[in-house]
Formats: sequence, structure tokens, C-alpha cells
Amino acid sequence: MRNAEEAMIREVASHFQYEGILQKIVPYGNGHINDTYLLTYAVGCMGLIRVILQRINTHVFQKPVEVMENILHITSYLHEKIKTAGGDPYRETLNLIPTREGKAYYQGADEAYWRSFVFITDAFCYDTVERAEDFYQSALAFGRFQGLLADFPAEKLHETIPGFHDTEKRFSDFQRAVSKDEKGRAKEVQTEIEFVRSRKEETSFFTERIRRKELPLRVTHNDTKFNNIMIDSETGKGICVIDLDTTMPGLAVYDFGDSIRFGASTGAEDERDLSKVRLNLELFQIYTKGFIQGCGGSLTKEELKLLPMGARMMTYECGMRFLADYLQGDVYFKTCRKGQNLDRARTQFKLVREMEEHWTEMNRIVENEMTLCVR
Repeated sequence: MRNAEEAMIREVASHFQYEGILQKIVPYGNGHINDTYLLTYAVGCMGLIRVILQRINTHVFQKPVEVMENILHITSYLHEKIKTAGGDPYRETLNLIPTREGKAYYQGADEAYWRSFVFITDAFCYDTVERAEDFYQSALAFGRFQGLLADFPAEKLHETIPGFHDTEKRFSDFQRAVSKDEKGRAKEVQTEIEFVRSRKEETSFFTERIRRKELPLRVTHNDTKFNNIMIDSETGKGICVIDLDTTMPGLAVYDFGDSIRFGASTGAEDERDLSKVRLNLELFQIYTKGFIQGCGGSLTKEELKLLPMGARMMTYECGMRFLADYLQGDVYFKTCRKGQNLDRARTQFKLVREMEEHWTEMNRIVENEMTLCVR
């Protein structure tokens, strides 16, 4: 770490309610959005205590105050729910460390926004699913997140990224990207463009049901990848949902679907060899079981029946976004090689086809688990 960077971190840290003497600063994690640091403090006879200090990416989150208001509301609510249930609120949810002025965030002179969290010890995040049990634990954790927040009034939360899962809007944005063809790439991906366009009628599937109020708006995480769960290093249990920046009003099926598209695939998200990309029905069944159990009866029968459609729609939508970004010159999703966003789009479209082919089996799996969680 450069001297100037360390000096900047020390200055920012002085504005938070930390105890002790700052001993060490290291970059932490491998997130693609925010800048995260692990700070170690010596606190008298208590020894060393670590905290997380994070700079919010205001290019992605253009209303950071609203993001922090959401996080403060959610974590405060979860803290009390977990404590009432006899759990450990300092391990089972994020806990903000306030500034010396008592605020949830600090805004520096350079207009940067910072926040800090209690560091959860003896727990880790994993980028890939290596064991089926780990995927099951993530399903339990994300389902429990839904269950704990089932009575939280979602309408009180800000929509931090408007239209995030409005698939109709995403389709319109995609069509615009094709029409503009800013990088002259459209002629090379006509098969993929036709794949998206041929499923246009499905883009209104959930938005129509929201308009007709057939599905309840809930508190949704909206980034339910496996690496957003803390796994206890001793028990192997999923204990805490992290990365709450995109938490806002939405549908429970969105969170379920995003987990499936990411975790139930046999290939990497940017796999070039599509023969390696298939829908793993065993992992789909494992996640469905864990998610429904974790929800603890908080979802309606209609929500449960639509879980397979949530998986299909989130996979289709994400592939469409990858392809649109490729056509625009890779301006949203970070890439480390040429054509990576196109490869990402192709894997998602392969998974959509897999889901369409195994549609009967997916619905049967959900039906078999539904009796565990029906209101």
C-alpha cells in the first residue's frame, strides 16, 4: 500500500468511533464495486480487534445516502429480530460502526462516502461452490434473510437502482443498444440478438404481476451470489448475508433466481466452451430445499410456484444485460479480456435453453418442496 493511500485511510478512520491504536491496514476481499480495507486496532488488554472500512462506489451507487439509509434500517431491524430469537446479532447480520458524529457514513472532503462494519471473525466467503452442502447453506441463509424481513415494510426502502429487475425496461435498453451498435459488433452476434428478441413476450411476466398486485413486494437482496454469504469456519453453516447495497423492494423470486443462475451451472459464468455449461438439477433441488426451509413459511403459494420462472427470467435478463454491454463497448461490467461479456451472455443463454428443456423437472422439484413453506 502506498504511503499516500495509507495516510488517507488513517485520516478517514479518525472520523469513526474506533477504540485503540491503529496497527495495520490491508486491502480486503475481491469485490468489484467498492474499495474495502481491513483495519486492525490494539485495544489495551483486550488485544487486537479488526474492523471493515469501505469506500462506496458512487459511480454505481449514485445516491449513497439512500443506500446507507436502507442498510441502517435493515441491519437495525435484523439485529433486534435475531436477538429476540436468541441468536447472535453480531455474527448473524452486519453491524454498522457509526462516525464520531453518530452517522452511518462519513463523507470526506473529496466527496467520497465511507462506512464501517464490525468484522465477523472465524467466518469466510467462498467464490465458488465446491460442496453441495455449501450451496445448501447459502440457500438457508438467503431464505432466512427473506423470512426475517417478511414483516418489514419494503415500501419504506429506497429503490437504490431504479428498474433493476424491470425486464421490460432491460429489453428496451437492449433494443437501443442493438440499434446504436456503437462498436459495430451487432453483425457478429445476430444469433444471440435473435435469442433475446424471440423471448420478448416473457419480459412482462413479472412486471405484469407486480402491476396487478398478484405478488407481494418484499425486501430483496438482488445480488444473491454464493460469495455474499459468510460461512462459519468451524460449523460450516451459513451465518450472515453481506453486501446489502442493492437491497431494496422487489420479488422473492428474483433472489432465488439469481442464486440458481450463478450456483446451479456446471460452468463458469464466462466459460467459452458451452459444452461445459449445463443446469445441474441436483444443485437446483438442493438450493430449492434450503431456500424454502430458510424462508420458514413466509412465502405465499403463488411465490413458491413461480420459483422456476424466477430462475429462468433472471438468467435471461442477466444474459441480455451482458450482451447489451458488449454491444456498447463493455462500459458497465468489468472485463479482463476481449469478448468476456459476450462469453458471459452466451453462458446465460445456454442455461436458459437448459431450463426450458428441463422445465417439467424444475417445476416438479419445487412442487415436492412446497409443502414445507406454504402460508
